[in-house]
Amino acid sequence: MAGVSKQDFLDLHVIAAEALRKIVDEGHRLKAARRGLGQAAPDPDARQQDKLLAMIFEKPSTRTRVSFDAGMRQLGGQTLNLGGGEMQLGRGETIADTARVLSRYVDAIMIRTSGHDKLLELAEYAEVPVINGLTNFSHPCQLIADLMTFEEHRGPIAGRSVAWCGDGNNVATSWIHAAVQFGFELRLACPDEFAPDPAVLRWAADQRGKVHVTADAQAAVEGTHCVVTDTWVSMGDKDAERRHKLLAPYQVNEKLMDLAAVDAVFMHCLPAHRGEEVTVGVIDGPQSVIFDEAENRLHAQKSILNWCLG
Repeated sequence: MAGVSKQDFLDLHVIAAEALRKIVDEGHRLKAARRGLGQAAPDPDARQQDKLLAMIFEKPSTRTRVSFDAGMRQLGGQTLNLGGGEMQLGRGETIADTARVLSRYVDAIMIRTSGHDKLLELAEYAEVPVINGLTNFSHPCQLIADLMTFEEHRGPIAGRSVAWCGDGNNVATSWIHAAVQFGFELRLACPDEFAPDPAVLRWAADQRGKVHVTADAQAAVEGTHCVVTDTWVSMGDKDAERRHKLLAPYQVNEKLMDLAAVDAVFMHCLPAHRGEEVTVGVIDGPQSVIFDEAENRLHAQKSILNWCLG
């Protein structure tokens, strides 16, 4: 909206690399500051007193819902949980009108939805910051948590290498954005049918990012410092049997993990389907950091909220 100055958190490739670095560093700081505190205790330097976050969920959620809710409370603020079917937005009210109205009531809006265009339109007309809690195009909040997790286990991610195995989906898109913005190598192993968005790959190439796509999972994983995967069937996918058949060669199992660096970590944004995209031995094994990754959603969301709200 013309004349409105605000900081939206929509996608990693439209935010300056320096700002993203500060968001990750702030996440580390916020996590360290909570040592010794109870789960529900406010942060020692809670910055968002009396601020109200509207959370719109048009897709089911566990980690995004709880981490934003708990995070805003720890920052001193409050949340308003809105289901898509509970709002007039689900009965034909325009996104623009919804954005204008909510801006009169709350200090920030987080939305988890399908269409990326809906997110962008909400941000265009809202006078308060808008945060991308997930769309079919990308999942930038997840990547802040993932980067935090890698760095707390293995140090700075710049100059390291990460392998993605499976569907070139919305999380993969945000990994591509992150590889360019944070200066690490990303190798994506995907079947041709589920390759990453060509426009996103062109953007990475234009930015001279070290992003490579292959159909060979072993070649992608060899020597990398982190191996990442995601579910083979996401919300809304209707071709489960075909997807399982095409993605079976990309399962992250012990044999594949053995090709990575000795100290490589395994990540998965959850929910996971053990025995499908990853074996029990890997996801519940010593290289897995999935629950640190899940916890870091909380600290990442708080850092994002602080950045958006100032």
